[in-house]
Amino acid sequence: MIGGEHDTRVPLWRQIQLTSRVIQRVRKGASGTAVLELIDDDLRPGVQALAFEVWRNLGRAEAIRTVITKRLPAQDVDSILCIALALIWRGDSLFYDEFTLVNQAVEAAKRTPEAKKQANFLNACLRRFIRERPQLVERTSGDPVAYWNHPRWWIERVKKEHPLVWKDILLGANRQPPMTLRVNQRRNTVTQYSVALQHANVPFSVGAQQEIYLDVGRPVRLIPGFKDGYVSVQDAAAQLAAPLLLDGFPTSSGLRILDACAAPGGKTGHLLERADCHVTALELDERRAKRITENLERLGLCAVVSIGDVCRHHDWWDGQLFDAVLLDAPCTASGIVRRHPDIRWLRRESDIGSLALLQQKMLQVLWPMLRRGGRLLYCTCSIFRAEGAGQVETFLAHHSDARLLDSPGHLVSRNTPESELVLDNPTCDFDGFYYALLHKE
Repeated sequence: MIGGEHDTRVPLWRQIQLTSRVIQRVRKGASGTAVLELIDDDLRPGVQALAFEVWRNLGRAEAIRTVITKRLPAQDVDSILCIALALIWRGDSLFYDEFTLVNQAVEAAKRTPEAKKQANFLNACLRRFIRERPQLVERTSGDPVAYWNHPRWWIERVKKEHPLVWKDILLGANRQPPMTLRVNQRRNTVTQYSVALQHANVPFSVGAQQEIYLDVGRPVRLIPGFKDGYVSVQDAAAQLAAPLLLDGFPTSSGLRILDACAAPGGKTGHLLERADCHVTALELDERRAKRITENLERLGLCAVVSIGDVCRHHDWWDGQLFDAVLLDAPCTASGIVRRHPDIRWLRRESDIGSLALLQQKMLQVLWPMLRRGGRLLYCTCSIFRAEGAGQVETFLAHHSDARLLDSPGHLVSRNTPESELVLDNPTCDFDGFYYALLHKE
């Protein structure tokens, strides 16, 4: 079964029915994260697990559907059909056996008013697939979208921008990400926390950047010390921000730091854990800003949490220059698709250009707020060059008072052994990120 203890009380047909609604909403442009938050708490774990698996296999499912149907079914039937195909096409589902899935997918259709008239059609399509699986899989394997389970434009862009490692990037995006922890150095050390995990019989490993990987992910309430602020959940790549910005300053004590686009506050907390600095955490969305405050309270830390738009600085800036600025800019989030697999189907190639313009504007607005001798760390969770290296190259070309101090480049996961884009630590399991540290002359 999936999704933990609640699933024993939730019939599979109901989970498929709800997953169908989630898939349809994302197809219409809604964020998977936002849609899943609307699902009741006791139903969400199972529905999320199904939806994530579907998004990781949607290219193949839609290709097979095209082969076995003469015309596109109505959206309710089509989403249920694609869910079932995504879960059974390999023949080795980790969820349920294929005949149970077929039976429950048909039951979900029967219990959905808009789909019940086509329940027999759905049953026929799925049973045909099971009979002809090898031939149908082979027929669709020549389609790049089916093979890599990413949109065609995404595949072509990754091939062009990362020619040595593009296959590994696409494969890595379909793997389950690790649960990675950051130890709060204000309250304990990595060694002390490791002992606590051992006593709790929680299998783990420690990475080269002192990040902790749990062998098996778990709800945060079950992570030892989480509630008391001893540890936070944060990807290894995101944990690089604070040391990149702070390391090398003559003194980090008393620094005035702006964390722009700060929600949910992971990097804000990390800055405060590492230095006695004064941080302003800026966030546009009031609801997300509340999460910053909640996370800081859990960690026993304090920052000025301000609600405002980076580009409307007259609404929130008091005119005092900052010693350092962290800009975690809005982006396509193309580097975190293993954690949010809906993103690849939600994004359009045109989004890259519009987001790059916003990133450029934010850099232009924030740079004058930085004192001479100060630092600005620009980062995005993107693997696309227009949002990373290309953005910084353009900025440096137009700002003679800016100098590049450091840049790990476009980070990708450890599954890229030939990549020149990773740090000198091949054991880290990164999300896709880009960092560039700029010094103001």
